[in-house]
Amino acid sequence: MTSSKIELPGEVKTDADAAALMASLQLMPSPVPNAEIKYTKIFINNEWQDSVSGKTFPVYNPASGEQICEVQEAEKADVDKAVQAARLAFTLGSVWRRMDASERGRLLAKLADLVERDSAYLATIESMDSGKPFLPTLFVDLQGTIKTLRYYAGYADKIHGTSIPMDGDYLTFTRHEPIGVCGQIIPWNFPLMMTAWKLGPALACGNTVVLKPAQQTPLTCLYIGSLVKEVGKLIQEAAGKSNLKRVTLELGGKNPNIIFADADLDLAVEQAHQGVFFNAGQCCTAGSRIFVEEPIYEEFVRRSVERAKRRTVGSPFDPTTEQGPQISQEQQSRVLEFIRSGISEGARLECGGKALGLKGFFIEPTVFSNVKDDMRIAKEEIFGPVQQIMKFKTIDEVIERANNTEYGLVAAVFTSDITKAMTISTAMQAGTVWINCFNALSTQCPFGGYKMSGNGRELGDCGLKEYSEVKTITIKISAKNS
Repeated sequence: MTSSKIELPGEVKTDADAAALMASLQLMPSPVPNAEIKYTKIFINNEWQDSVSGKTFPVYNPASGEQICEVQEAEKADVDKAVQAARLAFTLGSVWRRMDASERGRLLAKLADLVERDSAYLATIESMDSGKPFLPTLFVDLQGTIKTLRYYAGYADKIHGTSIPMDGDYLTFTRHEPIGVCGQIIPWNFPLMMTAWKLGPALACGNTVVLKPAQQTPLTCLYIGSLVKEVGKLIQEAAGKSNLKRVTLELGGKNPNIIFADADLDLAVEQAHQGVFFNAGQCCTAGSRIFVEEPIYEEFVRRSVERAKRRTVGSPFDPTTEQGPQISQEQQSRVLEFIRSGISEGARLECGGKALGLKGFFIEPTVFSNVKDDMRIAKEEIFGPVQQIMKFKTIDEVIERANNTEYGLVAAVFTSDITKAMTISTAMQAGTVWINCFNALSTQCPFGGYKMSGNGRELGDCGLKEYSEVKTITIKISAKNS
């Protein structure tokens, strides 16, 4: 499953360097050879089922364009079955509703253990299904999945109510109760990690779940269903498939990354590069609007172009690959159309701009300079490996321009001046602001956006609030002692 030819990164200069690199690669985890796709049916009430209609749909490998398998396609009748099962599991007196919160936590922790046990296999099929490079998938996506499940496992018996000193002779307190059956839709760019983001807090709070994986990348979500079954028949989950079109509204972003002249330029260039090109640019957090202060603009562009040209694009199972394909031919065509619009509107194409001559849906790492705020590539979410670099003169100017977007997911600032950093972080209309770093996400920290970048927050204790209702209970008492 690995490619027969390995191209070494541009930084490797000598035979000795190459030998050292190859020796280190021998110690790295390897993909599971000839990984078998074991689960392609609908998972309802801990049982694998064919769709009521008998319909299936194909799943493709974006690195080759070849079909991997066919998956059962759920329609309304299948969704109704899944919801009915989830409602039954949530009824008062059910095993799930009567389960101790600490036991829910134990089961979630066991699920995390099983994901860790099968992490090499999960990373392999995630790479095959989505085109993600194997090693980043193993060390980023899988670790994020495991940490998220363990984090919410620990929270299950720590969701506390509050006593309230109400006026009068009353005893008042609150309790946090599960909301019921939760419908959850998983995006295709981080299918496994987003599954954990959704399942973890929902199950920790005591809800039941009907989960829909993305049509493009259903395989790891379905495998999680098998691990849920292995944990025990107490967690009632439905993993359904349907033919919904891909929607990129919730948690979208056109995120500003502001680079001041006093920043550590080496750090800023590399972080800005990773902030755009990670996961082939298919990230809602991509820092695709880079604002660079005028005195360092030309140097920043030069270094960014050099870094983009060194980026290794190729097979997800080649350990030296930094960038895999786009998720589909449709997405590849969409990104290339954005690139053409940037050229036609007058931005300067510094490098890239074309589909790579490889089998599959690859695009060259692309850098634009002299980008204007009113250009389409500066306003719309591209979701591809395209970096746009703009120039600014003053802090007030860049704040106004950075906030002039319908999105507000994340922002970043690079500077050695703490006053500038705090001014920018306070002024940004974004759910997360990074200072001298990018994509520094953690299970413990709330994640979400302002404006069109979504409602509510995931992760951290905020993730629990989305899956529980607060009930106030007041008891009349004969007298109270304050």
